Amino acid sequence: MPQVKQPISAIAVFDIDGVVRDVGGSYRRALADTVEQFTAGAYRPSQADIDILKAEGIWNNDWEASRELVYRYFETQGQGRSQLFLDYEAMVAFFQSRYRGPDPHHWTGYICEEPLLLTPAYLQQLTEANIAWGFFSGATRGSATYALEKRLGLSAPVLVAMEDAPGKPDPTGLFDVLSQLEASSTAAASPAPVLYVGDTVADMSTVEKARSHQPDRLWVGVGILPPHAQAPEDYRQAYSNTLIEAGAAIVLANVEQLTPTVILEIVQTASSAANAGG
Repeated sequence: MPQVKQPISAIAVFDIDGVVRDVGGSYRRALADTVEQFTAGAYRPSQADIDILKAEGIWNNDWEASRELVYRYFETQGQGRSQLFLDYEAMVAFFQSRYRGPDPHHWTGYICEEPLLLTPAYLQQLTEANIAWGFFSGATRGSATYALEKRLGLSAPVLVAMEDAPGKPDPTGLFDVLSQLEASSTAAASPAPVLYVGDTVADMSTVEKARSHQPDRLWVGVGILPPHAQAPEDYRQAYSNTLIEAGAAIVLANVEQLTPTVILEIVQTASSAANAGG
């Protein structure tokens, strides 16, 4: 990313799935395909089923989420986990064959159809406002790079992906992004406030854990409603409430609503609340 020439006013770190790109018809579709395949067609989870699982805050890895839903289905049929042999590697390979496509070197799968939810012009606005930005995602590096570089046209953005750090809600990957961004930017007198922008409970929990590890920095969770949770209104509201209960300071319908002005307002509000509480 371009260096921020003035001291950083804030740092925005973005999740990718559900924030930068719509994965309702790709990752989530591949997840449902995988569960259906490994339950011999008996069960295909709905978007709501997947949301309920992810609301537990520990199923950020969609391969593991697929396996968990398969286990839970068979448990409803009276079979314990110890009775089942699930070939996890075969499950991952099937998932990838749907998401990336059958040829690992020439992707033709669901990933090619993902709508983008932000533009390079939006990120440029952040840079011009001295807001540093990067990405921390549970997606594989190949998948994340495909979205950021091939689809968005970004040049080697700061990215910590699945292979680079423990899974969320462990904040290690978030700290890694900050280290890279601060190393390439003009130093500020005090640590810049950080906004982590995500669409799941695990994302908001990551912020909470980061705050407990580094309480001297201001941490703000920003929730984004993924496209599949935009309607109907009662589902939209329930999804928003789940993110707020998990720690989101605000929930937005689209990431580009998080303008430099809104970021400043959120930071000021969060700072005032932190000072009042301290």
